[in-house]
Amino acid sequence: MSQTVFATPFIGREEELARLSGVLERARGGESRAVLIAGDAGVGKTRTLDEVATRAARSGMTVLTGHCVDLGDVGLPYLPFTEILGLLAADERFAAVLAAHPLVDRLLGAGTDTARDDAGHAPRSGGSGEGRLRLFEGMAALLADLSDVTPLLLVLEDLHWADQSSRDLLRFLLSRGFLQRPTGSRSGHRLAVLASYRADDLHRRHPLRPLLAELVRLPAVDRLELRPLADAEVARLLRALEDRPLPEATVRRIVERAEGNAFYAEELLAATDSEAGGMPSGLADLLLIRVEQLPDTAQQVLRTAAVAGRRVEHDLLRDAVGLPEDELESALREAVGHQLLVAGGDGAYAFRHALAREAVYADLLPGERSRLHGAFAALLAGRGHRAETAAERAHHYRESHDLGEALAASLEAADHARRVGAPAEELRHLEALLDLWESVPATALPSGEGSDRVTLMLRASAAAAHAGEAHRAVSLNRAALAGVGRTADSELAARVRYTLAGTLMGVDSLTAAFAYSSEALAMIPAEPPSPTWVWAAATHVLAARQIGDHETALRVARRALRAAEQLELTDARADLLVSLANLEGEGRRSAEGRARLTEARELARRGGNAPVEMRALFTLAIGAYEAGELEECLPWLAEGLDRARRAGLLSSPYPLEMRYLQLLVLYTLGRWDECLRTATTDLAVLPASGGFAVGPALYVGLARGDKGVADRARALLDGRFDWMAALVAGIVLTDAAVLSGDAEAAVARLRSSVEALTDDVGMLPDVTVRLTALALTAVADAAAGARHGGDEAAAGRWSAVATELLEPARAVALRGATGVPQGPEGRAWLARAQAEWTWATTGPDPAAWERTVAAFGYGDAYELARCRLRYAQALLAAGRREEATAEARAARETAVRLGATPLLERADDLVRRGRLTDAGSTARGGPVALTARERDVLRLLALGRSNRQIGEELFISGKTASVHVSNILAKLSAASRTEAVAIAYRERLLEPELGASG
Repeated sequence: MSQTVFATPFIGREEELARLSGVLERARGGESRAVLIAGDAGVGKTRTLDEVATRAARSGMTVLTGHCVDLGDVGLPYLPFTEILGLLAADERFAAVLAAHPLVDRLLGAGTDTARDDAGHAPRSGGSGEGRLRLFEGMAALLADLSDVTPLLLVLEDLHWADQSSRDLLRFLLSRGFLQRPTGSRSGHRLAVLASYRADDLHRRHPLRPLLAELVRLPAVDRLELRPLADAEVARLLRALEDRPLPEATVRRIVERAEGNAFYAEELLAATDSEAGGMPSGLADLLLIRVEQLPDTAQQVLRTAAVAGRRVEHDLLRDAVGLPEDELESALREAVGHQLLVAGGDGAYAFRHALAREAVYADLLPGERSRLHGAFAALLAGRGHRAETAAERAHHYRESHDLGEALAASLEAADHARRVGAPAEELRHLEALLDLWESVPATALPSGEGSDRVTLMLRASAAAAHAGEAHRAVSLNRAALAGVGRTADSELAARVRYTLAGTLMGVDSLTAAFAYSSEALAMIPAEPPSPTWVWAAATHVLAARQIGDHETALRVARRALRAAEQLELTDARADLLVSLANLEGEGRRSAEGRARLTEARELARRGGNAPVEMRALFTLAIGAYEAGELEECLPWLAEGLDRARRAGLLSSPYPLEMRYLQLLVLYTLGRWDECLRTATTDLAVLPASGGFAVGPALYVGLARGDKGVADRARALLDGRFDWMAALVAGIVLTDAAVLSGDAEAAVARLRSSVEALTDDVGMLPDVTVRLTALALTAVADAAAGARHGGDEAAAGRWSAVATELLEPARAVALRGATGVPQGPEGRAWLARAQAEWTWATTGPDPAAWERTVAAFGYGDAYELARCRLRYAQALLAAGRREEATAEARAARETAVRLGATPLLERADDLVRRGRLTDAGSTARGGPVALTARERDVLRLLALGRSNRQIGEELFISGKTASVHVSNILAKLSAASRTEAVAIAYRERLLEPELGASG
């Protein structure tokens, strides 16, 4: 559908074409896959895609192509997908499928979501986030349904220009599972996705880079790099392009200068007839030489088309250039004939290459460029102020220096972006608007409620927060603070300050947050009470609690609660009740605290304040977790995430922490496969700053022996500091050092992590206890090893280190974050830290480990197993072999069930060294349960395949195959691949004939 016809012959690329043809063949058979095609500008990405699309169409596939367009710093949300939907809407074959998916109308501009999300003191619930999720899910469902009607090839060109919403939607589509290879006999979706991007455009901070890094790790996504053509292939291309014989010297010269770039070669060849003499060295010069060979009218058309962008509709170009239809057609025929423009099947024209458009555009005179942008802006406006053209109008108005209209169109584009659930594009349009503000006459500024500059800054700050850009939200709030200094409106000034305090807490700048909330509270009189004072007080309570000033927090919260009750501010009452539940008595894990939180949830729901309702739900969940009631957490978290989804706030702080806590609970309960599945789903919708939320999946990977986990944890530390990301990285990297037996590294990571997580008032983080217990394991082993080797000096040094580490951990466990002792989890980690300290100073103590095992009985399956193994070591050292056997057996059973290969190996090592001979045989008393994929891997193991060969046969990576092999070894309690196969035959998991041929 809407394929471009190229006159250029297709040369070379046999290997790449074979690989892509294989993808299409598997897609037609129901195995969906995606390929990301990288290459430098002009290397042949579009031509290769066109060849593949032609072959796909001949084989009966429907080809849908969407293009990304360079609109500068602001993008048109979902542009390539909107283009695809437009093609589908024009094809009667798909009318019934499209009718079942209303998202088509929405993406084509007919959406009616008008939920607001302004940065007020009482945020409203609304549908932008809900609509965004429905949009993503609806697009996935539409593609799945279309693939039931026809095998489908989806082509996305120029991803390097994709707007953030298109990138987010692509992430969602490729991560949600409909591209995964089906198991058994079930047929999958008949769908292939090919997406191209310019590799040489991806500078270090290009927004596409992190997305590509995520996507290439997915099992159903491959990357294909189009490298420069070989010299012989360039020579073949040159000779195929010319009817007349080419001098060998000319061919050699062009081949040398083209350096394998097909487009360079074509342009160099086309310029050989130029009368300019020596050919210019720059590609832009070559392109302009070709342009100047055209008649004046054709050059005029090209210059006009360049201002429109890479592609332009025929009617819009006709009206902008102002030529009679016959002259326009003649000029277009010249441009197409000279391979500068390509005619599309949809009646639009595109530059043969983006570089050609850029060269023509750059050659325009400033006045000419401005005039043409103005013409396009007027034409688009004359078609009616359609929301979907607002971004284009804003771009053209800005470049034509009509700043008043540019500002108005930017505001319209921001409103449209919000309606279609594109907060990043809303932010960019609002920032463009704010950049223009000082240059626009007062008469051209927007009017009406919420249209003043400070309020728009607060709205932009909210959009930044929703897009996961917390630090940008702070910057915009600071700009609002500078702007509000020129107003006498004390309520607005106070609102800006307490809003800034809230955003600063989001980036862990606690002292500054407390200072601004103090200023806000002082600007508004407490009597008579006002809504602004109540919300300023509520923010001040949060800031005071964050810096440990519980006395101030309690005093202000109680007074503000009375004022909220007097003013009947339902949502403010709810917010203050949550704060008091955290501050009073035994806190949120007590019965009294939960009663307050339940009341707060109901009040927030009644008041329609989604953020406060989510805060209450998160606090209920974390209170249950801290009380050791893990199962009770999950319903609260499910309700909270559902509320966030319906309110469009999934990227805001509380939902991100809910996702982390949900995965943490699943990890702690030992529901690891469910944890990993949920994390995979979450990754598709998380903002860039929300990577920490899938931290528990890293804990699972580390416990299962995934060697890449440490690198992924270190990646969380890149960029600006994020407290939760630093916490996750600290846990993973400390434990990784322990598992490798590196006590020095474990202690260093513990210290650096605690230092980074200590707040700016010097309060140590609660996680200090866990990190200390982990590091002390390596310290205890190092001390024991030194004693065993007779190095008393080294043993003494490690003993001193253990004592130094234990004291801060004990202090943190006994005071907790709110001044009360930590709950069951903290007490368990402290018991383990003390047991490891005893091991480091005097040797293993069975009584200390018995207490530790009892403490972890609250529900942490993996840590309980690890402690039971340490207990078994201590018992064995004390000569209590029977008890040691029982503990080793229990630890081993858990390791097998969880697939915790490193723990299983340590258990087996203890069994061998301690001659606890019945531990393994008893552990494997029941039938072994293998997944369908594990049975596939086991079958190939029996045939002697390597991990790489297994991956190739099952279309998974060698790393994934390795993980499956490790899981099989753990489940079969096998020490080697050979032993696993032998056990599988004995347990009748394999039929004997499968191994006959090796």
